[in-house]
Amino acid sequence: MSAAWRAWRRREWVLGAGLAWALPGAFAADGELPVPASMADALAAALARREPLVVMASLVGCPFCRIVREHYLLPAWRDGAAIVQIDFRDPRSVRDWEGRATTQGALVKTLGVSVAPTVMFFGRGGREVAERLSGTYISDFYGAYLEQRLEQARAAVRS
Repeated sequence: MSAAWRAWRRREWVLGAGLAWALPGAFAADGELPVPASMADALAAALARREPLVVMASLVGCPFCRIVREHYLLPAWRDGAAIVQIDFRDPRSVRDWEGRATTQGALVKTLGVSVAPTVMFFGRGGREVAERLSGTYISDFYGAYLEQRLEQARAAVRS
């Protein structure tokens, strides 16, 4: 095993261990983003690292959601961005910003999301700190739009 491979695996393990600590019960399967047990806890963990919490509202089977998740958000998550996913129709329990039990689907409605995928950026107090990315844009530009919103959200969190 080469030194570069060992370093990469160590980095992946450290990132995974850090996320496991930050988002209890939210391990991501291959090709999936972590699912939060608590939005407030996920936000607190992100803010402790001086990062915004990026939340993707997705829909099972949505091909556009898969593209955004696999080509844009998973690489950013692997690079250390605080990203979680909630689903329009998922009945699994999640605690909202105030710690109340709800479902992922109900949380999506509470957030006023009507288009899949929608990517949101949260800062202190559960307040959105950058414009949402709703739906998909021309694929050549989606990465630029995402990076612009992420930088805006980071600046808001770090100010």
